[in-house]
Amino acid sequence: MAAIVKAAHQEAWSKKWGLKVAAVISNKPQASGLTWLQEHPEFANIKTQTLDHTQFDSREVFDQSLMVKIDEHDPDLVVLAGFMRILTPAFVAHYGGRLINIHPSLLPAFAGLNTHQRAIDAGSKFAGATVHQVSVEVDQGQILAQAVVPVLEGDTAETLAARVLTQEHLIFPAAVAAFFRSQAVPRPTK
Repeated sequence: MAAIVKAAHQEAWSKKWGLKVAAVISNKPQASGLTWLQEHPEFANIKTQTLDHTQFDSREVFDQSLMVKIDEHDPDLVVLAGFMRILTPAFVAHYGGRLINIHPSLLPAFAGLNTHQRAIDAGSKFAGATVHQVSVEVDQGQILAQAVVPVLEGDTAETLAARVLTQEHLIFPAAVAAFFRSQAVPRPTK
């Protein structure tokens, strides 16, 4: 999330495409993205909200409430940056074509959790990260960008994760920018 916010600012997305990061909404009150924004007052114009999923009776009710919060900002794109929940088909359909995620593996390999350890255990020579469209099937949407990282002798899940994360911070903002570059008509500033 921080990498996207910084890229939007440094690359002047508002001037290029009439875009801004409007809001960060988290299902965890102590999310690191919320803390980062509090520590960077230069981004005080980005609204922050928390919607604690543990306060809802079902995934469907939570997702409906989350859609209401997101739609208040009229987003052109919804970016899942550190959001670790499986979304309902209704949520995915509501944001169809404008909902993207990043996954810490070279999809389609190692969808789901524990990707780094699974790559090491499988004897993979390479790991990496994938930015993809979100689909109903977990980590199966159209691939938008990938970055490859070698699996080194002696790697642990933690050391591999750290190297993959550096690439995530590069490809995620680039994929978001590419999404908007591919749009023919610049959007008015919101």
